[in-house]
Amino acid sequence: MNPQTAMDAAASAKNPLLAPWNNAFEVPPFAEILPDHFVPAFEQAMAEHDSEIAAIIANPASPDFENTIAALELSGRALSRTSDVFFALSGADTNDAIMTVEREMSPRLAAHYDAIYLNGDLSSRVEAVFQNAASLNLTDEQTRVLERYRTAFRRAGAHLPPAAKKRLAEIGQRLATLGTAFSQNVLTDERDTFIVLETEADLAGLPDFLRAAAREAAEERGLAGKHVITLSRSIVEPFLQYSSRRDLREKAFRAWMTRGDNNNATDNKAIIAETVALRAERAKLLGFRTYADYRLDDSMAKTPGRVRDLLGEVWPRALKRALADRDALQALAQAEGGNFKIAPWDWRYYAEKLRKKLHDVDEAAIKPYFQLDKIIAAAFDTAHRLFGLQFKPREDIPVWHPDVRVWDVTDAKGQHVALFFGDYFARPSKHSGAWMTALREQEKLRGNIRPLIINVMNFAKGADGEPTLLSFDDARTLFHEFGHALHGLLSDVTYPTISGTNVDTDFVELPSQLYEHWFEQPDVLRRFAVHYRTGEPIPEELLARLLKARTFNQGCTTLEYVSSALVDLEFHSLESADALDVTEFERKTLDKLGMPEEIVMRHRSPHFQHVFAGGGYSSAYYSYMWSEVLDADAFRAFEETGDIFDKATAERLRDNIYAAGGRRTSDDAYIGFRGKLPSVDALLARRGLVDAVPSGEA
Repeated sequence: MNPQTAMDAAASAKNPLLAPWNNAFEVPPFAEILPDHFVPAFEQAMAEHDSEIAAIIANPASPDFENTIAALELSGRALSRTSDVFFALSGADTNDAIMTVEREMSPRLAAHYDAIYLNGDLSSRVEAVFQNAASLNLTDEQTRVLERYRTAFRRAGAHLPPAAKKRLAEIGQRLATLGTAFSQNVLTDERDTFIVLETEADLAGLPDFLRAAAREAAEERGLAGKHVITLSRSIVEPFLQYSSRRDLREKAFRAWMTRGDNNNATDNKAIIAETVALRAERAKLLGFRTYADYRLDDSMAKTPGRVRDLLGEVWPRALKRALADRDALQALAQAEGGNFKIAPWDWRYYAEKLRKKLHDVDEAAIKPYFQLDKIIAAAFDTAHRLFGLQFKPREDIPVWHPDVRVWDVTDAKGQHVALFFGDYFARPSKHSGAWMTALREQEKLRGNIRPLIINVMNFAKGADGEPTLLSFDDARTLFHEFGHALHGLLSDVTYPTISGTNVDTDFVELPSQLYEHWFEQPDVLRRFAVHYRTGEPIPEELLARLLKARTFNQGCTTLEYVSSALVDLEFHSLESADALDVTEFERKTLDKLGMPEEIVMRHRSPHFQHVFAGGGYSSAYYSYMWSEVLDADAFRAFEETGDIFDKATAERLRDNIYAAGGRRTSDDAYIGFRGKLPSVDALLARRGLVDAVPSGEA
């Protein structure tokens, strides 16, 4: 062994990210991993990846699938391993040291991957394989993987002249830096901004579960004995729903809506302006008129026009419903002596009162029936009845935080399928929202590699000795994210590039949104919605009222979502963005839509992490509604059989959607399951917008 090799071996032995993981299922040894381990692990892994890529390019044999495409699939494994661990932690359990690493490594990782996908020699090999594909006797899956690689190289700009490629690389690195800064600014505002409720009068109207959550949040911040309203959605939304203190509702609402928009060190408006300008420049270099045209070209929607058609069909119906609801809320406020015009911080408060009046449904009365553990069990049971999966708790698996839980997932024959990690509670070290990610994706190229799948939530933890209680929407969110998890858990493909959720952005939400339908079924709720004190199932009368009220307030919630999707699309439909005034652009776009001033976007631009903390949903926030068209129609396939757990339908669903990854185009995958593509009718019916009547008449 030469001295350098000996030094590398010694470094690997000391760095758990570079050493073998010999525990059960090869899970990262989180207790041994320190922030200081990441940069050297990234550097060594990138160097290994560079060598692997150089070997592919230097291969004297004629390019074929094995020596080029399969070789690309096998390359970069050490880098993927380190990245998966790092980004799991940076999202779910970050700290100042990890944030520092993230700021350093984001542009370096962008430069690393740009150097690969802008490499003309490598792109030429991929193109040669593509042109000779007919003579290579490829399987359907190999053909699809080849197509995805060719598309990736062309969309990166590998075919462009050197000056254009140089500029694309500069843009990529800068966008990575901006996205990281955007995300960290939002996290800082959410972590550092909170409202302390000092007196009993400040707690007026708050139900016991919210008081308990506010006490827990205060203790986490060293304010034992007080109550704190944080900017976590699981706390601030119910505060706006129940607090009878209009002044405090306004204070909380403004803090929530102005994350990233306070003209201070964490302000994100300049980041948005530069991001939009750079994306527009990238699109033009790649031959597209706008970034939206570029982004949607590789999606189900294909064009911004088709997205506008969908959203434009929904908007006027939702607006009609929302305006009628606004008038009802205004009348209710006036009847109670409120001498003011309804404002955005009033909407949830009076909507809750109106829902109780019209449907006799009170969230505070519902919540005791929705225990976190029972809803987890409901999600698992649904997966068992549909797909034969079973979930066994494991206490011996390394985790990144004591609150994280792990289950061994097995199939109907008892064979190991995957590990599933659940990280359910809000904490200052965690980004807001809910998401699914993977510590390892399924594949068969290196053997039967089983996945490690994570769901992250931000529920308010129950007080000591008390279970965590969820709102109806929180429980549905759990089913949503578990639908994503199933997309990863059930994946059954050979190649990592098309594994699990590696599908079109406007198709990736189908498995998650479809899974929500089972949560709302009486058959499921009767079994798992049981009172946390008495163990009694939710009363039939209450269940009936709850399900009848599902479309209540859908005008408002639809406008909140669609306005966010359209503002995203319009930002990225700019051909240039010189001197972009982000606030003014957002305002003008909403004015053009006719957005009621009593309703706000679900995600205002300065904290719109889907769009500006990375490129994942840029120009593509519409995809939730695009997928909703699919999921509403897909669930009808079960309803048409008369059995929401029909085995034959579930098998088609598994084979064509959950297990198939990106093996086929999204259109072909859906047709394989349903036999046809859907219309928007099922979506409108599900949201109660067919006739766009007011909530009170739904």
